[in-house]
Amino acid sequence: MRICVQQETAERERRVALAPDAVKRLVAAGHEVVVERGAGVPAFYPDAQYESAGARLVDGVGAALQGAHVVCRVRRPTLEEVACLPEGAVLVCLLQVRADDPVVGALAARGITTLALERVPRITRAQSMDVLSSQATVAGYKAVLLGASTLPRLLPMLTTAAGNITPAKAFVLGAGVAGLQAIATARRLGAVVSAFDVRAAAREQVQSLGAKFVATELAAPGAETAGGYAREQGADERERTLAAIAGAIGEMDLVVSTAAIPGRPAPKLVTEAMVASMKPGSVIVDVAAETGGNCDLTVPGDTVVAHGVTIVGPLNLPSTAPFHASAMFSRNVLTLLQHLAPKDQPLTVDVADEITGAMAVTHGGQRRL
Repeated sequence: MRICVQQETAERERRVALAPDAVKRLVAAGHEVVVERGAGVPAFYPDAQYESAGARLVDGVGAALQGAHVVCRVRRPTLEEVACLPEGAVLVCLLQVRADDPVVGALAARGITTLALERVPRITRAQSMDVLSSQATVAGYKAVLLGASTLPRLLPMLTTAAGNITPAKAFVLGAGVAGLQAIATARRLGAVVSAFDVRAAAREQVQSLGAKFVATELAAPGAETAGGYAREQGADERERTLAAIAGAIGEMDLVVSTAAIPGRPAPKLVTEAMVASMKPGSVIVDVAAETGGNCDLTVPGDTVVAHGVTIVGPLNLPSTAPFHASAMFSRNVLTLLQHLAPKDQPLTVDVADEITGAMAVTHGGQRRL
């Protein structure tokens, strides 16, 4: 099959869908890989590396898309870009479907089979394709570094000629992949770390990283979905959760919030009253800013100061470490392509397959939502 790698056009996006190592493996398997010149440069993968891997480099998106059976992107195409896709091709990207999404309608109208990477099912067979988990690893790591650079104090305990410096206290909300990486990073930097999650399974993971699990009694076995994500809470559960967070947050120097519910706005876990209770100079890094944020005062894509607390709402944190974020993203996509076209077999999109079917948003000219 002919695989196209496009240059990303979305604002702040520096990742590339396939890195040279994945291209080399695809070419070795007998596939043709066409890369738009410069596609990997923002992620520090120069064109020469793609050529060495066996890719054919072309100038311009039109030449890259010509005759493509599979088009690999990181972010969703615009309506204008959909019009350039070869009819009947397979599009692999983070689609982030919205209600009454015109892009989805346009993809269906062109007969494009769209596989949305955020819809990879959380099953054992698909773990190596899980883009959300790989990119959350980067986001959790970078969130702590961002918070540490914003804080007016140091994270670790230090003994100096000027006296002792006590360690900072960090609080992580949500112990999924991003949260666990944030815990590990904050611990490595020397902070005293606490964490909160409504899922009972998270307690052992948090404690295994050397962090304190806050409000153990609120973690319930029924608080997560079959896919392992936290489910939306009822009114009584939410009230108890907010009370537990309020009881802990006031003494924290750094808060990293990562709580998310797939397909829904981020749960509001940090109220303005909680922010007001925090120490002056404290920092909140809201990793959930892209879906509305966990803090009531978060402004996506901006940094604000309220009640003496700095609240950072970063967008697309993985793209701030584009080299390794692309490497992990690329391995996920490679595994998916190997699933779609096993060795010596043609490209097959079987919507009855538990992986492909879960990811397919458009197929055969129809929306599948």
